[in-house]
Amino acid sequence: MTDPPLASLPKTFSPSAASTYDKCPRRWRYRYIEKLPDPPGEAALIGTFAHRVLELLCREDPSLRTVEQARDLAREVWSSVSAQKDYRALNLQPKAEHIFRWKSWTAIEGLWDLEDPAEVKVRSTEQHLSAEIAGVPFRGIVDRMDNVDAGLAITDYKSGKPPRPDRRHEALSQVLLYAAAVEADSGERPVQVRLLYLGQEAIEENVTNDNLDEATGGLALSWTNLGKDCSTGQFEVRPGPLCGWCPYVDICEQGGLEVVRRVDAGRMRKDAPAREILGI
Repeated sequence: MTDPPLASLPKTFSPSAASTYDKCPRRWRYRYIEKLPDPPGEAALIGTFAHRVLELLCREDPSLRTVEQARDLAREVWSSVSAQKDYRALNLQPKAEHIFRWKSWTAIEGLWDLEDPAEVKVRSTEQHLSAEIAGVPFRGIVDRMDNVDAGLAITDYKSGKPPRPDRRHEALSQVLLYAAAVEADSGERPVQVRLLYLGQEAIEENVTNDNLDEATGGLALSWTNLGKDCSTGQFEVRPGPLCGWCPYVDICEQGGLEVVRRVDAGRMRKDAPAREILGI
């Protein structure tokens, strides 16, 4: 496939877009320049379902933030989730749908393993942020902003597996960027960032000049590199295990070869969507 015409930088840069670019610039090109479909998988939709229920729960009066209320909200939200085009595209049979709902509920109920939401002083949920950070036009949505004794805390829910200990600092960069955006927009610096891996563990860190500088510096570097790629039309492919979950593997020669190599070596999970896409 030939390279597309040269592109302009996007108007804004979100944590998800930055993460996609850092993992594989070519996938970023396919999604954000060529606008090819990149539908969420089952795990992502489970996370969306859980996030919506917890968003509604934390808007309730603290006395109503109970497991029973969460269960009622999950029943109400389910009809909108099951009607979504992305969910219908999964084409889940009754047993698989039951498993989907069970995994979603397990994630929702897992909040109580980490905190009692009735005791959280919620300032806002699903807070949209837009600010210039280190010269980058940043945008994002914070799951929850909480008032804590020392000030403001940024909280983000995660329904997947927690990162390895050596990757935790990297995982916290997203919420540190949210903290930087809050400060840039309002002048108030959050004192703490938190990642709640539902039902598993909470990862927390106090906000400092050093970790903010590292997170915003990483964002600025990604933005600079993206600008160079847009100006040249060259977007590097970074083959690796994530190729197994890339929806563009059938049009990416290096990605397809990487999947074949890993399958032949017995290093590709049987549930990797790329195996079905490539017919292997």
